[in-house]
Amino acid sequence: MFIVRSLTKASTKIARHESVMLVANEDAAELDWTQSPPWRVSPTVVTDGPVDIAWIMSPPGLESGGHQNLFRFIDIAEKAGHRCSIYLYTTSAAAVSIPDIRAMLKSAGAYPEVAARITMYDRDQGVDASTQAIFATGWETAYPAYLDTSDARRFYFVQDYEASFYPLGTESLLAGNTYNFGFHGITAGGWLAHKLSTEYGMTTDHFDFAVDKTHYSVTNVERRNEVFFYARPVTPRRAFEFGLLALAEFARLKPDVRINLAGWDVSNWNIPFEYTNLSSLDISELNAVYNRCAAGLVMSLSNMSLLPLELLSSGVTPVVNDGPNNRMVSDNPFIEYVPASPQAIARKMAEVFDHPDAVARSIAMSESVAQVNWSDSGVQFLAAFEGAMRG
Repeated sequence: MFIVRSLTKASTKIARHESVMLVANEDAAELDWTQSPPWRVSPTVVTDGPVDIAWIMSPPGLESGGHQNLFRFIDIAEKAGHRCSIYLYTTSAAAVSIPDIRAMLKSAGAYPEVAARITMYDRDQGVDASTQAIFATGWETAYPAYLDTSDARRFYFVQDYEASFYPLGTESLLAGNTYNFGFHGITAGGWLAHKLSTEYGMTTDHFDFAVDKTHYSVTNVERRNEVFFYARPVTPRRAFEFGLLALAEFARLKPDVRINLAGWDVSNWNIPFEYTNLSSLDISELNAVYNRCAAGLVMSLSNMSLLPLELLSSGVTPVVNDGPNNRMVSDNPFIEYVPASPQAIARKMAEVFDHPDAVARSIAMSESVAQVNWSDSGVQFLAAFEGAMRG
């Protein structure tokens, strides 16, 4: 018993550390969403003309698809005449260089060029006094958005159900709480809007997913003999290990088909079949890869990825795990929704290669999303935002 107690005491000393979450501890501790905040009493109304919008976000990265899509809608808001400012919120000890971020945004093909000024969020200063609308853009940013002393109307740009990003615990609880903050949610796709309104009573609108045809199109009108897997071992909701189980069986069924893994450098993973490690690709490189592939495996355990529509535009059959989180986002008839069985997914991928009309199907797939444009999604977003701002 003495030995056990001694070891326990020693391990406590060794293991002592300060937990660092995406949200600042003081912000999480101070926010009491069970009490009505001042900004909810008399929310700002703009009856006509442009709106001054503050977007609070984590620092964007070169390969952050969520940030790329977020900047797409900031660009849409600016093109509609609204004035945007970006505030970066982070608990990381690493220094954030705004000039470096500006340079990255300018050089990256996946980011649109926006006029919004970028600054660090300072809790003591808050957003500019002229701000009329504040957008939270990730669960951690909902805390400063709520606590800010501005009377601006609050919105939540929701791209995924972020409470599911964590095991049951503090962070999943804090993320889930943000859907109770009383913000007006504008969500990516209908599944999120339905989930947040029915489970949390949140006011929601949504915009539909779309695809940028300047990046994705059919250039190969021959039969294809490769497959694509969106391989993100660092993103649990993309079910990397599950995908490998399905691909191992697919490799047995179709040993002559090349398997491409892209999204992350997987050279340090033990993968039990022959594959091509494409690591992280620039958006300008994706269409050429897609046009070599007949099928693309995209696992989405929360909100659907943008990849299925991009694959369709390039003439690739998306194979996606079945579920309302995916079907409620897109009902495109060329998406193969499959029960989450590795064997079933492998068989469906193999069937894609057995279609006698594979080339004609590739062209038909691309045509099925020919009219699915981000400009239409922008119209939906602006109608929801401006409708709420006009009171």
